Amino acid sequence: MGEIYMSAKVGVWRQRLGYGIADFSCNLIWQMITLYLMFFYTDVMGLAAVQVGMLFLLTRVVDGIADVCMGVLIDKTNTRWGKSRPYFLIGAIPFGLLAILAFYVPDIGPVGKLVYAYFTYLGLSLAYTMVNIPMASILPSLTNSAQERTMLATTRIIFSFIGATAVSAFTLPLVKALGSGSQAQGFFWTIVIFAVVGTLMFFVTFKNVEEKVKIQQEKVTVKQAFSTLKGNVPWYIFAINIIFMWGSYFFQQGALIYYFTYNVGRADLATVVASISSFVPIVGTFVTPFFAKLMYKRKLFIIASTINLAGMGVMLIANVNVTWLIIGAIIVALGHGLRQSIYFSMQADPVDYGEWKTGISAAGIISALNGFIGKIAMAGAGAISGWLLTHGHYVPNRTQTNSALFAIKLNYLIIPAGMVVISMIIMCFYNLDKIYPKIRAEIDKRHEEENAEEKSIV
Repeated sequence: MGEIYMSAKVGVWRQRLGYGIADFSCNLIWQMITLYLMFFYTDVMGLAAVQVGMLFLLTRVVDGIADVCMGVLIDKTNTRWGKSRPYFLIGAIPFGLLAILAFYVPDIGPVGKLVYAYFTYLGLSLAYTMVNIPMASILPSLTNSAQERTMLATTRIIFSFIGATAVSAFTLPLVKALGSGSQAQGFFWTIVIFAVVGTLMFFVTFKNVEEKVKIQQEKVTVKQAFSTLKGNVPWYIFAINIIFMWGSYFFQQGALIYYFTYNVGRADLATVVASISSFVPIVGTFVTPFFAKLMYKRKLFIIASTINLAGMGVMLIANVNVTWLIIGAIIVALGHGLRQSIYFSMQADPVDYGEWKTGISAAGIISALNGFIGKIAMAGAGAISGWLLTHGHYVPNRTQTNSALFAIKLNYLIIPAGMVVISMIIMCFYNLDKIYPKIRAEIDKRHEEENAEEKSIV
């Protein structure tokens, strides 16, 4: 019996680690995009901020539509490996290759560089969709235990923060070391390292995760998939919240290197604060399963958002005081870690609600729509940030005017703080936690009856 127990525990942790490694891989590239891509385009490739803003807006909207298509594809996929798992294998190499191309500066003139940026960034975004959407859609198939889902989500976030921390801590030093005075060369060889590691880790994920829970054996039509959204009020609230929760994060991450380079006058602190924003959230993530047992997920999300908001307030008041800026950054990161972990745990619950109401599970389409909304938030943040920088007369690698400095502060602190407040208000209306145990029990009973009926037919 002891050997069986130990074998089961090893299997559980093998799946948790395999699942988490996928987000480690994603964040090696994702963190490069959110922290450095806009800076790379404006200060290294030489594109205008308003051009970059429009680039982000258009490509991310297209990419968001691709998210929905990917979700439909997952729901219609049936292989011996499952619905979501095959795409970790299929998408790994394109994901790594396109990441490398996106951070390369071709010598083809301003117009050529802009066209190149559109094609490579859109390609990278589509490849990211191919490996990232399955991470969310596979969760309901890995386990039907709400507590284990929280553990899987927590493991995923811990690995995501490890990947993000690696990028935050090592990117600028690697750019300097590998560039030999050329930022373009430094960014290129840095992304080569991250892309190769990320690609290999997706192969590890494919090997170690398994879709154990039977969700829906027959193919699901697009109409059936979207029917699960009808009357799914918890998902509507969750979806609207995505815009403001992730929007605040994208604004901050995209403006971080600008803020510490120009507003604070300490470019070296960009690496320090980026590392804090990536590593410290692990602390919040570790305690999420414990607090999730004590209170509703909604309440935990609001508490985490309050901590996140308090940190922004400290940084805003600190101005250029380095000590208090770092303290504020730590508080922001703690709140973000707790909030993001509970967010990923929550996103599978509206899927179950839709199945409970309609009898159809559409994890793929719902995960894809969540991804689409996240891309819209990212697109809006990028476009507005670029417009504000242009309106503030930002000029790369120069001493900035007061209007440019204010535009950067808006992007880094003021707008994100306002979005967190709106996010908290929206989540006050999320009430699924109260009835979720009943929903899960009824779905499990339905599955047991379906399995018993299939066995009797056989």
